[in-house]
Amino acid sequence: MIDSSKISHIGIAVSNLDTAIRTYETLGFQVEKIEKVSDMDVRIAFLPMGNTRIELLEPLSRESVIAKFIEKKGEGVHHICVEVKDIHKALQELKDQKFNLVYETPKHGAENTLVSFVHPKSTHGVLIELCQKL
Repeated sequence: MIDSSKISHIGIAVSNLDTAIRTYETLGFQVEKIEKVSDMDVRIAFLPMGNTRIELLEPLSRESVIAKFIEKKGEGVHHICVEVKDIHKALQELKDQKFNLVYETPKHGAENTLVSFVHPKSTHGVLIELCQKL
């Protein structure tokens, strides 16, 4: 079992970040920050709500994983992110339990984090992101 402290955010794939921000602001959300994540080829906006946040993800190229997701499934919920204390330990535990990992070695994510993902085939159709603050 992974040592998780909280749900960090819910990732939502969007075609146009500026348009999506206006929609979510109309719903009462406020943008906390906007950031480009080169390793993931996305531009993101964080919108806090209660003890968690919405993360809007806009692809920066057609090769982006988010672009491919939108092409295949349309805009919508992309992942749920769980904050962990030790991502390397969590990934090893998941690997030992035969979970299918998207990245066995974490990548750099937004807000100075390390991230990896548990493939939706292992989690009943839901992509789970693991993140560790550095």
